[in-house]
Amino acid sequence: MDDSARQDDLAAVASIADPQRRALFEFVARHPEPVGRDQAAGALGMARGTAAFHLDRLVEAGLLSTEFQRRTGRSGPGAGRPAKLYRAVPGEISVSVPERHYDLAAELLSRAVEESDRTGDAVRPTLERVSARLGRALGRTSDSMTEVLERLGYAPVDDGADGMLLTNCPFHRVAQNHTSTICAANAALLRGASEGLEESRCRAVLEPRDGYCCVRLVATRSDGTVSSRAGG
Repeated sequence: MDDSARQDDLAAVASIADPQRRALFEFVARHPEPVGRDQAAGALGMARGTAAFHLDRLVEAGLLSTEFQRRTGRSGPGAGRPAKLYRAVPGEISVSVPERHYDLAAELLSRAVEESDRTGDAVRPTLERVSARLGRALGRTSDSMTEVLERLGYAPVDDGADGMLLTNCPFHRVAQNHTSTICAANAALLRGASEGLEESRCRAVLEPRDGYCCVRLVATRSDGTVSSRAGG
């Protein structure tokens, strides 16, 4: 997720911190048909103006959309102005602090199972292959390894030896329960990203340590071997 999309999601979540606004959102979301201001205000026992204000703020936050309909069934002169109606925007908004990407983990695992079923290969090496493939695609659409790491929420920091430590694991909760599987996929993903970037100055290695992601980016020499300073 890029920073602007994350900021939009944070703003959307913040918009329903207000109890009245959250109640209106939940009321609209429960209805398959669009909801009018009078209907929402009456159901929740609030003034129409208050309901209208909060409904429009939810539209601005991207949680609701609007449409206009005449609910009297009449048309033409004298039929009155169409009513402004609200409906929930399809999809979902998920924000985690620190940043997590469990949707990406699910995508990698699903692709691996499907490819394993199709090829007959074991799931574990297939997962690593799928992860590397996606990593290469990410690398080809990025300008640097740092950009890839920040896009995925790894929160990289300089390790003091020309490499990078990753202070956040975007798959943290899954990795806690399935450490070897997810960490191997994690390393394959970042190795693939390095290949996609044609980045020869660093290598993703599995190097678990307390308080950090299991993968570390280490500096390499011109011949591709790990630098003695970065070897740990």
